[in-house]
Amino acid sequence: MSMIRDLRAVVRPSSRVSLRKDPGTSYDTTRDPATPSAVVDCAVYRDGARVPGAGPLSPQEAMRQVRRDGGFVWIGLHEPTEEEFAGIAGEFGLHPLAVEDAVQAHQRPKLERYDDSLFTVFKTIHYVEHDRLTANSEVVETGEVMCFTGRDFFITVRHGGQGSLRALRHRLQDDPELLAKGPSAVLHAIADHVVDGYIAVAHAVQDDIDEVETEVFSPGRKGGVSRGVDSARIYQLKREVLEFKRAVAPLLRPMQLLSERPMRLIDPDIQKYFRDVADHLARVQEQVMGFDELLNSILQANLAQASVAQNEDMRKITAWAAIIAVPTMVCGVYGMNFEHMPELHWRYGYPVIMGITAAICLGIHRTLKRNGWL
Repeated sequence: MSMIRDLRAVVRPSSRVSLRKDPGTSYDTTRDPATPSAVVDCAVYRDGARVPGAGPLSPQEAMRQVRRDGGFVWIGLHEPTEEEFAGIAGEFGLHPLAVEDAVQAHQRPKLERYDDSLFTVFKTIHYVEHDRLTANSEVVETGEVMCFTGRDFFITVRHGGQGSLRALRHRLQDDPELLAKGPSAVLHAIADHVVDGYIAVAHAVQDDIDEVETEVFSPGRKGGVSRGVDSARIYQLKREVLEFKRAVAPLLRPMQLLSERPMRLIDPDIQKYFRDVADHLARVQEQVMGFDELLNSILQANLAQASVAQNEDMRKITAWAAIIAVPTMVCGVYGMNFEHMPELHWRYGYPVIMGITAAICLGIHRTLKRNGWL
């Protein structure tokens, strides 16, 4: 509760410059001392165009311009601390519970509506390139983008090293007609950007699954049983797909709400575009669910093949034990030190016994091989 009370107050942010690096982003060390170091970009947009300025804007100055001249402000932050975000939260009247979620991260994808703003959480997914899938390979890397959508402001809070929005911001600035729709246009662009990332990762994960499936069902050794796939590799891939599913599945409902229910903070012309995002997301979800089921089947098939291989080994061991049992028995009999035993004093006794033993062993070998035991 003490943190919530602190967030309600307007706290002057720290003037130090963080050494935290946001990939793909260059930091301006000459920024306004009133601007938190977590702020990646802060700009005012009016009539679909970025309002030029003499230097970097602080969030407070940007909001003053918007309230005076109209338009909206878009602020991008990367992993802000509680102190860095408190001033912005107070300036824009953000709900303390949403602010707490944005600072702490590790949130489930969701959409929450407050009096004057929408709070949306997206999980970003990045495919980690690897030469070969191993039991310890990281296949997907996750990050988070939290979005505060208001009537005249849009705030993004990113966590994780992936998912930079710099290119997206530039692309939107090249489409003033769309950007003129306001903060809801930015929210749609981020949702579309995140879901497009899901589609690209799904294609890459599909290639990994195809590779594992090929190895499992291709004959690796004599007998048609593949032994080249470690079950730990399949299980690791299954865990990574589960992480992917946790990002995709919870987001479907928020996208459906944005596309179906009228909301005063969402421009009606933009709302129909959310239907397309929800469509793409539903297809990705079906694909990821299919990945999970397919990996279950591959894992079961691999375990069954391992069991078959073990049974085959046991049959071979049993077959050779049966063959070796014959000379063992003969040698055991003639190893007894009795004085009166057949063929002990016969000149041809030894070769005859050896020949009979070899013939019996050969007969057993041929019989077992004909029956597939050898």
